[in-house]
Amino acid sequence: MKSEHLPLLKSVSAPAVHPDGSRAVVAVVRPDFDADAYVGQLWNVPVDPALRPRRLTRGFRDTAPDFSPDGQVLGFLRAEAGGKPQLHVVEASGGEPVVLTDAPLGVSAFTWSPDSRSIVFSARTPEDGRYGTVDGVSAGGEDARLITDYQYRMNGVGYTADKPLQLFVIAVPDLEEEPRVAPAGRALKAAKAAEGGTAAAGLPEARQLTTAATDHNGASYSADGEAVYFTAALHEGSDEDLVSGIYRIPVDPEAGGEGPESVPLGNTGRLSVTAVRQSRDGLWLYFSAQDLGVEGRDFVARNTALYVLPAGGGDAVLLSDPETTDLSGGGIEPRGADGALVLNNARGTVQLLEFGPTGQRGVLLDGDRVVSGAADGGGTLVLSFADAETAGDVAVLEGGRLRVLSNFSAPLRDAAGIIAPQELTFASGDGYPVHGWLVRPAGDGPHPVLLNIHGGPFAQFTGALFDEAQVYAAAGYAVLMCNPRGSAGYGQAHGRSIKERMGTVDMQDVLAFLDGALQKFEELDAAALGIMGGSYGGYLTAWTISHDHRFKASIVERGFLDPVSFTGSSDIGWFFGGEYTGRTAEQMAAQSPMARVEQVRTPTLVIHSEDDLRCPVEQGQRYFTALKQRGVEAAFLVFPGENHELSRSGTPHHRRQRFEQILQWWSRHLPTAANPAPAGGTANNAADSSAG
Repeated sequence: MKSEHLPLLKSVSAPAVHPDGSRAVVAVVRPDFDADAYVGQLWNVPVDPALRPRRLTRGFRDTAPDFSPDGQVLGFLRAEAGGKPQLHVVEASGGEPVVLTDAPLGVSAFTWSPDSRSIVFSARTPEDGRYGTVDGVSAGGEDARLITDYQYRMNGVGYTADKPLQLFVIAVPDLEEEPRVAPAGRALKAAKAAEGGTAAAGLPEARQLTTAATDHNGASYSADGEAVYFTAALHEGSDEDLVSGIYRIPVDPEAGGEGPESVPLGNTGRLSVTAVRQSRDGLWLYFSAQDLGVEGRDFVARNTALYVLPAGGGDAVLLSDPETTDLSGGGIEPRGADGALVLNNARGTVQLLEFGPTGQRGVLLDGDRVVSGAADGGGTLVLSFADAETAGDVAVLEGGRLRVLSNFSAPLRDAAGIIAPQELTFASGDGYPVHGWLVRPAGDGPHPVLLNIHGGPFAQFTGALFDEAQVYAAAGYAVLMCNPRGSAGYGQAHGRSIKERMGTVDMQDVLAFLDGALQKFEELDAAALGIMGGSYGGYLTAWTISHDHRFKASIVERGFLDPVSFTGSSDIGWFFGGEYTGRTAEQMAAQSPMARVEQVRTPTLVIHSEDDLRCPVEQGQRYFTALKQRGVEAAFLVFPGENHELSRSGTPHHRRQRFEQILQWWSRHLPTAANPAPAGGTANNAADSSAG
């Protein structure tokens, strides 16, 4: 795969399964260089093997499909070029979509009522005078912000307190009726004077359900349709912790109550609730959550567990073992009358599990794949997944066996070729097993080696198709990826082993994995090594090159590089560094790449994005400057308009340019036949190739 093949990299949403089980609808989205944006449509995927998938819509970017419970209507989000996603509905049998909303900042998500007559949606609601709500007032002309809380910004969102995520309910129009016509002339004047104002746009009126100045997430209807459940941090002192709870609000204001009511969970500790769904029979309330310890901030490597609560009241019961199971891979989907589907991170894979109110019913699907979504309709279980051969496809689970229904990655395989990763395990210095993969280029070698370190740190590499590894392998590099201690998917003890010990056993593990691969495979060139990583991977790369000088060059991307300045500049800085490194100056210095920058000798490319609020650009700026001041060869690549997610969801142009710049850096220091040194240039050597 080359950077030019990015438009062939298609991502597939979680499936929406028709209530009769005959078909599923998914959103298929891809980068597009011409639009310099992500484009995509909805696809109809029949379960019948005699029928082929077909494109269902033709919008610029159509996402988040979901059938109404009666199967008559399909809801989805559509964004026009340069516009915000708005809620649309269309007859399930096909037809012209009807737009329902005109939210200034777009609609984030939606959920159907059980009777299919209304929809609850979430949308960020800006304060008057901000974000274009007043003509002529630009971002630079807005009023000043007075900030008194820790939690006021979020990477990819920006400021949050002045545009909280609120819930709205809207009636679904009869799609057989004559289309609404926007008023004009005298009718337009009357409509503007009327309450609501949405009639002026010819849209049904949406009624706001929530008002608190905080985000209201994961809304879902109760089984009887009388209320909506959601998660939020509405408790006293919520700015001091990471705790969130479950709340219930009546949909009909005449049903009584003054706003959301907290759902008591019983003796469950201090939790961060991430999803909540009621069982279809209405008897049980399932929710997923992390236990954050006594202070409500101990998030480090806390696995997400599944709980169940009697809908009529009572204490929540823990259903999964958080020491061994991590259900953070997705939300909760009802199955049958009283069951729930969840996704589990497990040793570089994501499994599909089913639970009932008394515990786990089984592992429905495991193996070398990543399940990204699943849904049940009419007794048919459909899922979306990725593996070594596909970036995303749809399958049906029948009798415990997977039958693939689509082939969305075929153009990528045909044009670019896909190199299957080889799974490996090597012993660390203390005998601890380190699990990972090698993506090996074609040919006999010797191949230069890139040691790639993932972010997080509580995240995992998987064996599924990974564009970065494919691009580097196609350029002639052997790519090594592993999940050292600190990673997700191997139990809480594995993940928490680097709490207040960053740069210890995690560095030991990645270097042991590198050494194990070099010893096992003669075609890997031990004299031509590079190291790279982003976010926490940027941290561990910078930390490693201050200890080990065998690498010819390195790339430190969007790194967590100085715990001290991170505390006040990052959106998560007020808690992240303190929980991972400890809070004292001595602890921070003992785990800080900036504190050891004078030990670095390796030529280093520092990559950062200007709008990164997770690891702010000052982290990269200061690290690059410190390297330059010490005479280390360094370069600083900065992307305007991008945030922490550049490598995953940045604009297609910037993603392609990033790959091109990375390969140029490696061509200078680790040239290959497929990625030769620049004309007139030679490969540069590190100042000292010995370990230290």
